[in-house]
Amino acid sequence: MTVKTIIIGHGAREHVIGETLVRDGADLYAFMSSKNAGLEDLSKGKIKIHSETDFKEIIEYSKENKIDFAVIGPEAPLVIGIVDALERNGIPCVGPGIEAAQLEGSKIFTRSLLEKYKITSNIFSKSFNSMENIKSYINEVGEENIVVKPDGLTGGKGVKVYGDHLFSKRDILDYCQALVDQKASFLLEEKVEGEEFTLQTFVDGKNVIGTPLVQDHKRAYEDDTGPNTGGMGSYSMENHLMPFITQEDVNEAIEDMKKVVAATKAETGVEYKGFLYGGYIKTAKGIKLIEFNARLGDPEAMNTLPILKTNFLDICMGIINGNLKSDIEFDKKATVCKYLAPEGYPTSPKKDELVVINKEKLEQIGAKYYYASVYREGENVYTTSSRAMGIIGIANDLEGAEKVAEQGVGCISGKLFYRKDIGTRKLLQKRIDHMNSLLQ
Repeated sequence: MTVKTIIIGHGAREHVIGETLVRDGADLYAFMSSKNAGLEDLSKGKIKIHSETDFKEIIEYSKENKIDFAVIGPEAPLVIGIVDALERNGIPCVGPGIEAAQLEGSKIFTRSLLEKYKITSNIFSKSFNSMENIKSYINEVGEENIVVKPDGLTGGKGVKVYGDHLFSKRDILDYCQALVDQKASFLLEEKVEGEEFTLQTFVDGKNVIGTPLVQDHKRAYEDDTGPNTGGMGSYSMENHLMPFITQEDVNEAIEDMKKVVAATKAETGVEYKGFLYGGYIKTAKGIKLIEFNARLGDPEAMNTLPILKTNFLDICMGIINGNLKSDIEFDKKATVCKYLAPEGYPTSPKKDELVVINKEKLEQIGAKYYYASVYREGENVYTTSSRAMGIIGIANDLEGAEKVAEQGVGCISGKLFYRKDIGTRKLLQKRIDHMNSLLQ
């Protein structure tokens, strides 16, 4: 029996989710706000282009096509209740309901939850919605220890860190004032130093099953310089850990996430089901949580799903039915994702520029590619103002995977740039040295 699956979303993350569903036997449909050429091909044109937050349209389209279940890719529909709307209409979903999705939708909700349930990876923070007491709070903790985080979704670009984006007490106060003027609530959070890693998990309401660790690179330019982006690329190792992250660290983070899933149920009455992304940082004081996302990462989904050995449809059904199996397997391979972005991204990206893709050569090399924000007219593909494509190399070790990704990038031409250093031994060594210096 063919399983009719609909994917909601239009980026590279959704492209790789769609590819994995089709690989494992799904009959794919796609509902997206802008056309992803990869999803259009995978679903053999069974697509609808419309707002991803128009639940009425999504429900109608899903019912018309007798969809068996939906997979929700991006955060925006999740945090306003797409899962609740679809499930009320008899369409099961891989994704959390609105209350559970607050783990991503509200940083204040998450920090309060972690504090109340004494989750060890919590970071000290305080929430504000006016300028009252902010000066005294900064004086108390020290300006150099401050991170300002607006509540709600910011697309990875709203967080400002002292020393990276804010360079004085005046900078902090000005940013807080700007947020108050926008009537936004925000957190002032303790700045922690260490190495970040992403732990993406499958959650069925109770069980939390981990996937290979991934490290993302947020800065636009090489050597981690330039403005923050949605992510310029990422890598994972053949042993599914990081050179500076032990299996004990991972076990601790998973236990942590299980407690958070239980706390979410206790607090909201809703079981968390779907993908749960833990953005963690290893510090001299142990593993700390930076943020949760209520979905897979983009780019990190491109590192993990292509090496998934277990049938993805079975995993999705396990999430929906609350009986996820713990024996989920991944190939013992390393992966490197290099993101191609339009020249000028993220500040003044060049739009509507032609992108030429040598698909035959990509296949010969063994590199994979996923469309992010590009559009196709006839046979031609053009840039938009966001990241264009993710190129993935997979091999037995990191050096091999980086080489394949680098060769893959060579098969694409256009007014694009990328970070050559992602996945290189040199950059990895810099991370290892940084972690060692903190742990001494």
